[in-house]
Amino acid sequence: MKKYTAYLLISIASLGTGCKKYLEQAPDQRTKLNTPEKVSELLVTAYPSGSYIMLAEAMSDNLSFNSTTGYDKPENRDAYFWKDVEGTGQDTPNNYWNDCYAAIAAANQALDAIDKISDPQNYSAQKGEALVARAYAHFMLVTFFSKCYDPATAATDPGIPYVTTPESVVLKNYERKTVTYVYEQIEKDLLAGIPLLKDEQYRVPAYHFTHKAAYAFATRFYLFKKDMAKVVQYAGLAFPANNFAANVRPWLAFGSPTGGSTEIAQNMSSAANPGNLLLCETSSWAARNYARTIYSLSQNRLNSILAPVGLSLNAYKTYSYSSTFYFVPKLYEHFVRTSINASTGVGYLMQSLLTTEEVLLNRAEAYIMQGKYAEALTDMNTLISTRMTNYVAASSNLTETKITTYYAAKTEDVKQAYLYALLDLKRAEFVEEGMRWMDILRLKMTVTHLDANGNTMELAADDKRKLWQLPSEVTLAGLAQNPR
Repeated sequence: MKKYTAYLLISIASLGTGCKKYLEQAPDQRTKLNTPEKVSELLVTAYPSGSYIMLAEAMSDNLSFNSTTGYDKPENRDAYFWKDVEGTGQDTPNNYWNDCYAAIAAANQALDAIDKISDPQNYSAQKGEALVARAYAHFMLVTFFSKCYDPATAATDPGIPYVTTPESVVLKNYERKTVTYVYEQIEKDLLAGIPLLKDEQYRVPAYHFTHKAAYAFATRFYLFKKDMAKVVQYAGLAFPANNFAANVRPWLAFGSPTGGSTEIAQNMSSAANPGNLLLCETSSWAARNYARTIYSLSQNRLNSILAPVGLSLNAYKTYSYSSTFYFVPKLYEHFVRTSINASTGVGYLMQSLLTTEEVLLNRAEAYIMQGKYAEALTDMNTLISTRMTNYVAASSNLTETKITTYYAAKTEDVKQAYLYALLDLKRAEFVEEGMRWMDILRLKMTVTHLDANGNTMELAADDKRKLWQLPSEVTLAGLAQNPR
């Protein structure tokens, strides 16, 4: 169904005016969106097919200089030095921008078709999925390409174009408007779409926005928006029975002696994994490159990340390449050849976009910000109980004394100590998934990197390089680049 994404709005600006007549036609004259089933098929492409993992990990404080024998990839090297990553290939900002807007185009095409039919009540589930998917893609764009939401500045910070109609022209004037405006539109789509979703219509629920996945997205959105009450509300809606422990990614089961790194990676990206609330097929070389780049994880660095607050979260399985490059097996590549006999092709991976663990830890952070430390401890210890092979509640659980003692050198403030513990626990859970970078953006954290000579480099809290640069092609549509 990717042929529907001919309506690529901004990303097609470089095609030239010769495409005008083509764009005024339906993408495929043989296919009419006149049944719920056909609209559902189109919505398969309403999820971003680009990956942010390699860029986000390299820019974060997870990675460091490891070895000159590693792969030298611009999406690792340039991102590590916080330089603009050029090109349009897989794992680049340009690729992610285009793939997000391609997903938005598919959602808009579906919504446009539904608006024009005579029996829209029969398409309510499809409308719900399109609205939530459109909200998600715009949210990821504004997260990476604009300043993170700050109530004090969001009304003037440039956002990204929020596109709600299919495109029928090649060149069109777009506005970035403001981060506040983008957030308002995201919230509008999200809240309108959730009530319309019908989980039973999906053959493989993990590949679509179910209610649970939409609630998980809502916890992320409201955490960024700093509305902690709604984070708690939507976490409760996602798991009304509070059965988080039974629905996280089962690392203890992955530790079976019969399973190796390949099997674990396959299980991590499986739709049968209860922790995967939303999976998406993305075109990416991350599965083969992320663990063996020049700037990556050594054994000591990975071990330190997987021991937050002095805990040994030994259910996470770690492996190494040549005793130099260490990794947690989370990504499994599916390689598609360009032809039957070709040696070239495209790498794909099933990427976990939303997980049970994120919902749980988002709620824990919301509790901390509300001063509800007992509730936050319960949530953090729920995850810890599933991440230690020899878990004993009395000795393994975090307590306020453990937290304040561990972070005493960094802060005397109890709330800040709890937040440090939560963020370190979250960092361990999501290492090599790109989530740490989102927390760095959201909380305006300073990042330091070491180069090959041991020199320290710093990315300040409000450094302009934190924003990914917009593709140069979009200037044809009148959009201003991010300042440098």
